[in-house]
Amino acid sequence: MRADARRNREALVAAARELFAEQGLEVPLDEIARRAGVGNATLYRRFPTREALIEAVFGESLGASMSEGERARAGEDAFASLTAYMERIFEGLAADRGAIELMTTTIPAGPTLAALREHNHATVGALVRRAQEQGTMRPDVVAEDLLFALAALGRCVPSAAAVAPGSWRRYLALLFDGLRAEGVSALPAPPLTAEQLDGVLADVGGVGGGGGGGGGNR
Repeated sequence: MRADARRNREALVAAARELFAEQGLEVPLDEIARRAGVGNATLYRRFPTREALIEAVFGESLGASMSEGERARAGEDAFASLTAYMERIFEGLAADRGAIELMTTTIPAGPTLAALREHNHATVGALVRRAQEQGTMRPDVVAEDLLFALAALGRCVPSAAAVAPGSWRRYLALLFDGLRAEGVSALPAPPLTAEQLDGVLADVGGVGGGGGGGGGNR
């Protein structure tokens, strides 16, 4: 890649990262081009679709996110490791609308983001099972229960953090307290399946499989 092409790509990724964090994943792509100081033609030459740009921005964090997951899996106390893992994720999400949308919706994902989602789901599932084996998490919970609850909570994090920084910690603590094994009552309905969860996330926020992430606003 020529030096000028590399500079343009880096400028576009940096501008997209800023604007996704400020406004979310549906920010107009021409606004990203303006902030990067390049023309629309340059943007589409480097990133033909919105999904390609999202992949470039968030794919850079893949290694760090997977390392966090591996550290959580290695912890002796699975419940404590799961709680700490989610707290670290939410700390990053609190200041990044794009990241929270990526976590709480299903958008068309390239291989990098698909790998990140799969790894996150596998990490949560492994920690849930280990916590249940250790007797610290209620036995009727499945990974999809936790992922659904975290997605629902996550949608409120940026707005809540803007008016009351750190308030999300209260609700995350309440969520995890409800997962503890002591004094549980029977759950009134079965959990969502993985396929049902994907369908719900696709419908949330107008971003995703139902028709949000690209199209005429590219």
